[in-house]
Amino acid sequence: MGGGSGRRRISVLGSTGSIGVSTVDLLKQQADSIQVRALVGGKNAALLAEQAKALKAELAVLNDEQHYDELKERLAGTDVKVAAGRQAVIEAGALEADWTMAAITGAAGLAPTLEAVRNGHQVALANKEALVCAGNVMLDAVRHAGAELLPVDSEHNAIVQSLGGADMSLVEKIVLTASGGPFRCSTKEEMAKATPEQALKHPTWSMGAKITIDSASMANKGLEVIEAARLFDLPEHQIDVLVHPQSVVHGMVCFRDGSFVAQMGTADMRIPIAHTLASPTRMQTKCERLDFVKLGQMNFEAVDEERFIPLRLARQVLRAGGVAPTVFSAANEIAVEAFLAGKIRFLGIGELIDASLQAMPENPVPTSLEDVYHWDEMGRELARAQIKRMAAHA
Repeated sequence: MGGGSGRRRISVLGSTGSIGVSTVDLLKQQADSIQVRALVGGKNAALLAEQAKALKAELAVLNDEQHYDELKERLAGTDVKVAAGRQAVIEAGALEADWTMAAITGAAGLAPTLEAVRNGHQVALANKEALVCAGNVMLDAVRHAGAELLPVDSEHNAIVQSLGGADMSLVEKIVLTASGGPFRCSTKEEMAKATPEQALKHPTWSMGAKITIDSASMANKGLEVIEAARLFDLPEHQIDVLVHPQSVVHGMVCFRDGSFVAQMGTADMRIPIAHTLASPTRMQTKCERLDFVKLGQMNFEAVDEERFIPLRLARQVLRAGGVAPTVFSAANEIAVEAFLAGKIRFLGIGELIDASLQAMPENPVPTSLEDVYHWDEMGRELARAQIKRMAAHA
């Protein structure tokens, strides 16, 4: 393992996002033992340049070509190569690396993640769409290349840790936890009147607007159920979701003998990232430790899928298979944008996803990324058409 220097080769796709920033923070602790091949950011040239200098990266890439000149200027006088644009991002993903963080969100992250998988090494997966939208395409590539997928989502990472290497035939079910978001105790009537400002007030985690709204609607938990089914090769009925407002238990495994094994930790994404970075061992982190005395108690509640419609719909599309999960994810993105723009009500997110799924003309199994991109765009078009219909009947 490692390049000619004997150091472990690392790439971070999405280094300027929240997951990427946490990853870079951990990599700084290992700077003497790693060789950073590529750092890929969105449009924040200042932050990317700072990261590239700190980690002595070979290559720094921005997805947004408009900020190329700024990045080049900020890295002038260093040995860091600079590039920008979609093709450069994909080429960065293809660079030989022993461990790649795949944290570019949305459909934009699919191609570079697939390229990283094809190298046949460890890929820390923080891009939900890779398995939700392109599940069979991505998993076929993983099997063909002999790559190792290491889930970064706190819930899926918790399941990996709770399994402890046990065979899946010993598992009765897995349990993903959810904070419940800002509307955990709200009535359906109160949720119908919810404003974007209210929906963006997450009680536990600090995240971007899209993920925060997904948490409030439970669409994120729906995406995680789909992802879990593909990561652990489980049918939908063996994946439970429990509301756990303290966000201390991130996931549990129930074995066939009745034993439950859970992973716990503070709400800090550096913990699951560190687990994937050090796999199969453990590394030291500066994350805050749980104080069980201060915690006092932990609560668990059932999820009301009548209020949180996206979770129910996600279970339906998982059972349906084909491109239904791709359309679900795409329609949800458009629905969140529409809600934040004041075009639909909060509960309209679930209604819009449902209407988009019902409008699907067919449900084929995708066999390539081109298929996935086509149906991702189809899902967006279906959702936009539903928004126009909603506006016409308002």
